[in-house]
Amino acid sequence: MKHPPPPPRRCGVVVAVVALVLLACLQIQYHHLKVDLGKAGFASGTQDNRIHSVTSRKPAPATTNSLSLPRGIVERHSDMYLRPLWDDSAAATHKSKKDDHNALLAMAVGISQIKNVDTMTRKFLKENYAVMLFHYDGNVDGWRHLEWSDKAIHILAHNQTKWWFAKRFLHPDVMAIYDFIFLWDEDLGVENFNPRRYLDIMVSEGLEITQPALDPDLSTDIHHRITIRNKMTKVHRRIYDNRPSMNCSDESKGPPCTGWVEGMAPVFSRAAWKCVWHLIQNDLIHGWGLDMKLGYCAQGDRSEKVGVIDSEYVVHQGIPSLGGPSLSSKTPRRSLDLRTHIRRQSSAELERFKERWNRAVREDEGWRDPFES
Repeated sequence: MKHPPPPPRRCGVVVAVVALVLLACLQIQYHHLKVDLGKAGFASGTQDNRIHSVTSRKPAPATTNSLSLPRGIVERHSDMYLRPLWDDSAAATHKSKKDDHNALLAMAVGISQIKNVDTMTRKFLKENYAVMLFHYDGNVDGWRHLEWSDKAIHILAHNQTKWWFAKRFLHPDVMAIYDFIFLWDEDLGVENFNPRRYLDIMVSEGLEITQPALDPDLSTDIHHRITIRNKMTKVHRRIYDNRPSMNCSDESKGPPCTGWVEGMAPVFSRAAWKCVWHLIQNDLIHGWGLDMKLGYCAQGDRSEKVGVIDSEYVVHQGIPSLGGPSLSSKTPRRSLDLRTHIRRQSSAELERFKERWNRAVREDEGWRDPFES
């Protein structure tokens, strides 16, 4: 006698219960995933960019955290213009429509150089260019009496170099509104220098990284022949030197014979600065070694895109203010000792920068030296 088959109802109940449990688990996992993605946000987007850049060797598409905002309200760039607290009508256009350039002068300054910095700043403000002063000696109030002081941006950090300041406060996203960045020392004489004419020449010559030539008769601290003014030219991009230690000729392809400027008074285009900012190392604050690699940021052939402008020249006074004696210093010997330590540190940083560059070249298998013959 055959037994009847078990009723299907019991099996159906078991299947339904299992399905409900699986569905609940999936819902919980989905909820956790949404929370994790929300927290990751920008970090996950940055990781995607890294993966994209490593695998494709092409620039990753720009990402933004503003996707939740209406497009018309998004302000993609910053600026350095000072805004009034009241009287909105007084906030006139900061840049005249007649201006051909929009530029920023940034300097690390100390109160002992106030007279020279005053002269330099006036020339740039006269052309409606922005000025940012990095105060390494902590004295900001000592500049308040100058009539232009409220027109400049003042940033204070004790005993830091201009490269340290530049890495923290001249990020390319903030500097994007400027066509040119002057990152200068405070001890330059500008009697024979006009910033507007200088930039006109830089543009007409197709230069991306430049410096003004140095007056050889009045400058007290000239380290490299390529920086010396040539009175017969408007711009020079190379030098000729038959000494065995230099051997600069038409065949020379790199610094210091061509494609090179010194770190005391560089001027960068917007595109060049975006590259240079990434080249500056956070901990190597003296910047030694950077000058030999600036040509990689020239947006092309450095022997054509990097040059020294002769017709607008300056005087390098060679005053080592940072780490030197102040106006009230009574211990010049100690100041001399500090300068010795600074120079030793600069030399040590130079070697570390060279090591980092060489290691980076070795480890990045996808990078090819554009200037390697």
